[in-house]
Amino acid sequence: PALMAARRCVDEMRERVVLGEFGVRNVHTTDFPGNYRGYEDAWDQRRFEEAFRVDVIREEEDTLEFDMVGIDAAIANAFRRILLAEVPTMAVEKVFVYNNTSIVQDEILAHRLGLIPIRADPRLFEYRNQGDQEGTEIDTLQFQLKIKCKRNPQAAKESSDPDELYFNHKVYSKHMTWVPLGNQTDLFPDADFRPVHDDILIALLRPGQEIDVLMHCVKGIGKDHAKFSPVATASYRLLPDITLLQPIEDEAAETLQKCFSHGVIEIQNINGKKVARVANARLDTFSREVFRHEGLKNLVHLARVRNHYIFSVESTGILPPDVLVSEAIKILMGKCQRFLNELDSVPME
Repeated sequence: PALMAARRCVDEMRERVVLGEFGVRNVHTTDFPGNYRGYEDAWDQRRFEEAFRVDVIREEEDTLEFDMVGIDAAIANAFRRILLAEVPTMAVEKVFVYNNTSIVQDEILAHRLGLIPIRADPRLFEYRNQGDQEGTEIDTLQFQLKIKCKRNPQAAKESSDPDELYFNHKVYSKHMTWVPLGNQTDLFPDADFRPVHDDILIALLRPGQEIDVLMHCVKGIGKDHAKFSPVATASYRLLPDITLLQPIEDEAAETLQKCFSHGVIEIQNINGKKVARVANARLDTFSREVFRHEGLKNLVHLARVRNHYIFSVESTGILPPDVLVSEAIKILMGKCQRFLNELDSVPME
């Protein structure tokens, strides 16, 4: 029994991050070769391939939730950082202001235009060469924004509603129009280059004020500027693991249910008694509220599965989230290949 208990303790250290009342235990990776007697922890490609899996949990228009099981925190974090900072997109880089009599200063206007996500597949374009003043059809998308505010002569005299009094007093992203460069109409015959959202408010105008700007969109990565980041959020968390150490019934069961997120604990009726059971630990956010209840805190074991990562990727709408993930994987593969090539090219002494 002592040997089995010791093995269970080692298994927990290797496979679980434990959440206690006053701290978190087993946060460090310890499954490296020779750390535990009797465990073969040397990395093996065949064993990794057998254990590794990706499960898509939820896929919507701009949101993807998937599980990556059997990887290390370093790899999970590499995916997260590549999604945030290294998957390229197209965004406004240069703004040529021909006329701007609005109250929004030129540089603020340029900054606002830069942050508007542009629906254009970055894989169709090249990076612009450093120092190039003029863009070409292979590395630049050109947009124009030309709008002037006027009074509405039909407006009621007593009206105070700007929507009724003025025409074009709100400048939206839908007013940006694509101006093909060179032979782009032939290169992209079916293209519909435009902002992802039509209703992004850029500026407010009053009669006589106008904005006339030309914009150059170029390909870039989030590492250079946040406007190039293709995701609104890309995050991961470890799979929660909740264990009830003994039956919890009646009032205690109801109190326990309130300690966790909705849907985590369900109450069953067994022989006229209310009995708590863990229905879906995945939904929990681990507020650790249960530790505030003296009668419950020693009846529940809270942990997270060390190698089970729940990824959440929310796209800005430029590319679907599943495409972003596959692009991130390609970028990681490219990094690995470059590292291997450098290892081969460096002479060993």
